[in-house]
This record gives sequence, structure tokens and C-alpha cells, in this order.
Amino acid sequence: MQTINLGTIIAFAINAILIENIVLTQFMGCCPFFGVSKKSDTALGMGMAVTFIMALSSVVTHWIYQLILVPFDLEYLQTIAFILVIAALVQLVEMALRKLVPALYNALGIYLPLITTNCAVLGICLTNVQDGYNFLVSFLNSVFTAIGFTLAIWIFSLVRMRMDEVCEVPKPFQGFPIALITAAVLSFGFLGFNGLSL
Repeated sequence: MQTINLGTIIAFAINAILIENIVLTQFMGCCPFFGVSKKSDTALGMGMAVTFIMALSSVVTHWIYQLILVPFDLEYLQTIAFILVIAALVQLVEMALRKLVPALYNALGIYLPLITTNCAVLGICLTNVQDGYNFLVSFLNSVFTAIGFTLAIWIFSLVRMRMDEVCEVPKPFQGFPIALITAAVLSFGFLGFNGLSL
């Protein structure tokens, strides 16, 4: 992807958000997807936190890879270096949320520090490097992928809230089993976008 124009950006966005949704088609980042999707406001908060972390970490890891790892032949350390960068950024976001939005910080609970080990964030950073994306494409890929994550977790939270309000789920399926079934059905819906060729 050498030339970047509006059509390319739109195609790239549709691909990252819908066709190759990080959660529903690649099944990465499922821990916060299931853990924080009981309420739509906490799901959106987690989506925004993941978007911020994913975009910022892709920028920082791109430059660390290009300016430190490649010149010194340390590419084999990319996973360790990227995890350290992501962990530091998550700590910054955690401190900021604790000070600025304590309600969201309390609602996200244990799942906020788990962004550090969220395979979706690390996966995008590694994908950007392995696919040889330049700085702009890496940033766009991270932002659009994070938007796809946010869309998936928000839709899933709305479905779960609606099910809690109007459905009588049989006892063996209550809780996590019905969440897995719902996620599978939602995943089938997103797999329908695979027919698009962009």
C-alpha cells in the first residue's frame, strides 16, 4: 500500500472495521470483550481506552522498531520491546483515568490493566511491522482496527443488555454460556462482510 488517497483510506477502514474485525473474525482481544460488555457505557469506555492505547502504541513501536531495533540488528526483541511500550502506555492511561474519570476507572476495574496483555494491541503492533507498513499506514491500521474493536464490544454490550431486559434465558445457558452463543451469532454476522472485495 504505497499510495494513500481517500479511496484507499476508506477501503482500508472498511476492511479493518468490518471485514477483518479484530475480535469477531480474528478472535483477538476477547478477554475485555467478554469482561466489560455488560453495560454499554463501560464497553464504550473500554473501546476508547483501547483505541487510544492501540493508536499511541503503534506510533511509538513503529519508531522504536525503525530507529533502535533495525539499526542495531535487534529485531528479535520486538515482542519484548512492544510489550514494555504497551505496559507503560497503559499505566499512563490508568493514572489519567483515576484522576480525571474515576467512575469509568472503577467500572473498568481489572480489565484496564489487562489491556497490557491484550493480544489485539500487541497483534496490531506486530502486524504493522511484519507487513512493512510505513508510519501513516501503521497509524491508520491501528486506529481503524481499534474502531472495529469498539464497534464490536459496543454492539455486543447492547445485545447483552437487551437480553437481560426481555429474555428469559434457560438456567444452563445463563451467564457466560449465553454470552458465548451471542458472540458467535454476532461473529457470523461480521463474517458476512468477507464477500466484499476491496
